[in-house]
Amino acid sequence: MNRTSRHPMRRILLSAAVLLALVGVFVVRLVDIQIVRAAELNEQAQDARSEPVTVWGSRGDIVDANGKVLADSVMRYDIVLSPKQASKAIVEREVPDPDNPDKTKDVVVPMPELAAELGEVVGLTGDQVEGIISAELAEDPNADYAYVAKLVDTETYEKVKALDIPWVYADDHPSRRYPNGAVAGNLVGWVDPDGEPVAGLERSEDECLASENGKVSYLHSLQDWVKIPGTEIVHKQAHDGGMLQLTIDTDLQWAVQRIAEARVQEVGAEWATVTVMEAKTGRLLAVADVPTVDPNKPSATDEEDRGSRSFTAPFEPGSTFKALTAASVINAGLADPFSKITAPYRIVFPNGANINDSSSHEDLPLTLTGVLIESSNTGMSQFGELMTDRARYDDMLKFGLGSPTEVGFLAEEPGDLHGDPDEDWDNQTKYATMFGQGLTTTAVQIASVYQTIANGGVRMPVSLVDRCINEDGTATPAPSKGERVISAEAASETSQMLERVYQDAWLSDEWNIPGYRVAAKTGTAQFPDGKGGYRKEYLVSVSGFAPADDPQFVVSVSIMNPVKMNSSAASAPVFQEVMSQVLKKYRTVPSGAPAPELPATW
Repeated sequence: MNRTSRHPMRRILLSAAVLLALVGVFVVRLVDIQIVRAAELNEQAQDARSEPVTVWGSRGDIVDANGKVLADSVMRYDIVLSPKQASKAIVEREVPDPDNPDKTKDVVVPMPELAAELGEVVGLTGDQVEGIISAELAEDPNADYAYVAKLVDTETYEKVKALDIPWVYADDHPSRRYPNGAVAGNLVGWVDPDGEPVAGLERSEDECLASENGKVSYLHSLQDWVKIPGTEIVHKQAHDGGMLQLTIDTDLQWAVQRIAEARVQEVGAEWATVTVMEAKTGRLLAVADVPTVDPNKPSATDEEDRGSRSFTAPFEPGSTFKALTAASVINAGLADPFSKITAPYRIVFPNGANINDSSSHEDLPLTLTGVLIESSNTGMSQFGELMTDRARYDDMLKFGLGSPTEVGFLAEEPGDLHGDPDEDWDNQTKYATMFGQGLTTTAVQIASVYQTIANGGVRMPVSLVDRCINEDGTATPAPSKGERVISAEAASETSQMLERVYQDAWLSDEWNIPGYRVAAKTGTAQFPDGKGGYRKEYLVSVSGFAPADDPQFVVSVSIMNPVKMNSSAASAPVFQEVMSQVLKKYRTVPSGAPAPELPATW
């Protein structure tokens, strides 16, 4: 074999030896990493990985019927720190060199100085920040996560970031905002600083609005505590809440609240409620309560004024209830608008019930229409007794009384029909319930009664929520199927009688709306004192709908204790102004033919 043939073999052997040496190095290194130093390296890796932290899901928006935002989530920040890193990290900063103005030098910033800088930004003292660190470390020497401040705004976040303290950082934390303030605040409700729903729709519709928080951890540099991109591990996925769309029109709600508030101040009342409902659908377009609450600062409002009395404050409806009794009697085929009675000032029935009208008068020869115009208790009692107690009671239930509405508003009251008519109604209650005493309803329930009459006898489910639009885009609509309560003929005849009330009763000048036929009834009622008796003050109300020839809208007004005008004259102007606003806003076609003539007397 010549020398030339041996050189390639020598190179191959040399290369193989080098390769074996390299493999040996890697094997030794691998053994060192996986076996000899495994525990040490795992500990370092864990030290570099954060504990799982919260990734906040965003609570769903609440919007009105037109998509205008009533509640949404805005970004706020939780300022947090790593106690274990704060205790051992060395923080250096580049500062001018006092010995050489043209140069800089690195200096170590002591932890108390950093704590004081951070505290100044978030509203704490340096000692308080150090206290947070030491308290966490006392409980857990490896504590990696502690709150310094929650829900700070963007300006504060930027100031914290500018401090460039490596063991301090910020987590996103969506927070609730109510951009329209007190507009519909009584309905929307609010959440507490921790995001827990407290009141109103925020709480009752939490199933739609609630988000689901996630958990994530990540690796960070041990030198400067900066998150290392691409190292996140998602332990639990966050999910946003659904969007809650209401039936409320924010612009109308604002106008109605303004009208009601002005009248409360004018007549010195304690409070007022005004409900606007679509006659053909049962959708609530406005539910105003005065006083009301700004969800951005609920503590600024007295606790008793933070909810919606329209749903939660039952009262004896008084004479507005007479429309229901009249409709029931007509529906039963026992009377019509022309039926006649004689209405004395006082009447004692065979069972001993003693009924009187609100003011003294001679015997009046009234039709059923006239009974409504004069608002005669003695006259309505004579018509009401044509029906059995059970039949009238069953009609009340069909009109939606005695149970909460379909809205299911937080703390909504069902009203009280004074128990079972056969077992619980005494002789006086038998008649008192014919003209709105001896039972209680809510303002929204009375609006629903008038909606049923206006809608040809078909009661629609009361709705405040139009739908919930889930995170995946699917929607859950509100129920919309109605139920017939009285015949179309009974509803029409009752409506015509209420038109005569609007035109011929004593308040006809106070609630006149030119160009439109209106059906309405006033009421003056006592208010329970919560102790089984009544307050001496009165609640005055008006309920009605328009245009009466093609009903579109129901308006119901209740004013508690208007000391400067303790009669229905206090509520009539509110009805007139609100109904006028509604008809104008929705460009409702004026009425054509005039209201039918019906005799009030015989």
